[in-house]
Amino acid sequence: MAKENNKILTAEQELKLRQPIDDYVGKIQAKINGLRENGTDRVVELQNDIDSAKRDHILTKQEKEIAIAKLKNELDKAKAVETQNRGEVSKLIGDAETYLKANYDAYYQAVVASCTEERVLAREKYRKAVADLEKEHQAAVAKMNSQNEVKEEKYVHKNRLFDAKMQYEKDLQEIKDRQHAAFDYKYHLIDMLRMSKFTFAESFAQRWENYKYTFNRRDFLLRNGLYIAIVIIFIILCAITPIVKNVPLLTYNNVLNILQQASPRMFLALGVAGLILLAGTDLSIGRMVGMGMTTATIIMHQGINTGSVFGHIFDFTGLPTPVKVVFALVMCILFCTFFTTIAGCFTARFKMHPFISTMANMLIIFGLTTYATKGVSFGAIESTIPNMIIPKINGFPTIILWAVAAIAIVWFIWNKTTFGKNLYAVGGNSEAAAVSGISVFKVTVGAFILAGILYGFGSWLECIRMFGSGSAAYGQGWETDAIAACVVGGVSFTGGIGKISGVVVGVLIFTALTYSLTILGIDTNLQFIFSGIIILVAVTLDCLKYVQKK
Repeated sequence: MAKENNKILTAEQELKLRQPIDDYVGKIQAKINGLRENGTDRVVELQNDIDSAKRDHILTKQEKEIAIAKLKNELDKAKAVETQNRGEVSKLIGDAETYLKANYDAYYQAVVASCTEERVLAREKYRKAVADLEKEHQAAVAKMNSQNEVKEEKYVHKNRLFDAKMQYEKDLQEIKDRQHAAFDYKYHLIDMLRMSKFTFAESFAQRWENYKYTFNRRDFLLRNGLYIAIVIIFIILCAITPIVKNVPLLTYNNVLNILQQASPRMFLALGVAGLILLAGTDLSIGRMVGMGMTTATIIMHQGINTGSVFGHIFDFTGLPTPVKVVFALVMCILFCTFFTTIAGCFTARFKMHPFISTMANMLIIFGLTTYATKGVSFGAIESTIPNMIIPKINGFPTIILWAVAAIAIVWFIWNKTTFGKNLYAVGGNSEAAAVSGISVFKVTVGAFILAGILYGFGSWLECIRMFGSGSAAYGQGWETDAIAACVVGGVSFTGGIGKISGVVVGVLIFTALTYSLTILGIDTNLQFIFSGIIILVAVTLDCLKYVQKK
């Protein structure tokens, strides 16, 4: 062991080992700094001065032009010096990099070997400390007669074990920090030489090292454990489907079918994601779909409607097909937005929980739609409409492009607009947002309006995908799929946490899982069990992350 311990470097030994590198590269860096002083450094300084002069509101226009002209004249001289010295600087940088490539790895590997041995010693030290504490604890308990004394000794022993573990983890972190610092120092030298310019390979190496350095197994499992489990389940389904059904699951056509089914649901998930971001939800999504499907089918129906609405039979055969399509979309959006706005106003104005306001919406919408249509299905829409709106080009369903457009638009709203930033702020802490001048009422109602627009668009698209067949019962249970997709995708019910990419992943996961189970012949009712378990696990992991932060 003594021989192995010779590999361990003290701080002084490590500095001494690195000293030739510091000396060689340091001398080159000093020469480069001298060449850059009146060249590159002066160029950067003058460019900043020009930008400051342009923003200066004290100077008159004429004074500003004179100052900028003078600075540009100096800038031209500095650029000339920079150009003159560029060859010499490049040569010096190449010399330094060649030296680093030849000599730095030996230093770094010595540090890695030292850290490896230090970890072994730290582990042995911890095990010895635990063994000693156990021995002391057993000896102390053997001398005690009172149950209270034994109880107190166990409590003290538990605290001592915890302290030993904390010391062990501290020692490991110090070793980890030392190795990371040795790795990072090389790129610090390169950073100084090249003025923060790295190649792709160097940037990737730094990102990978930083990922390993900050990696935490518990955090990783909390963030990705559910995804890993679902991927494993999906792999198992892909393996057993050919055996049970004699058909492969993971084919090009099946992937397109999954994306096609996911596209209308993407609109619904994107809509409710904004409400979950506000620490809310929406229980009326399924009934919104039923209402939107019924409305769109009535307007785009092939011929005169056979069913009636409040006793009136509609006839839109006189309208051109493109007009009917646009009119159906507008009406779907208007109806859905009307009801979501009402729920948003009650939620924002009276501090009503979205669970209540949207549940009321769900009952009202279903009651109205069922009563108005007597619960009948309105049949098919004109056969030319699907090919007009979502045609298949060489077998590719263009309905997917509608979903991609929705994802891009909502991503832009969330990440590049003031409303999106306010959405995160209100979701994170509504009281703090209100104090900072954000209108919580407007943001809340705005989120509900955006959700209504997306619901209307999604139900209209689903109507076209299914060639109509709208009824009040259509869309039942879709709210659970949309909410579950958001939760699985990392949109937290605690508010203010979530990404569009997570919503997309969540929708694709749920659609793929449902499609796989359907092909496998699993009963629809049993599929609800899978969804329920996934939701429960997803929310549990989300709660664990929240508790850990607190």
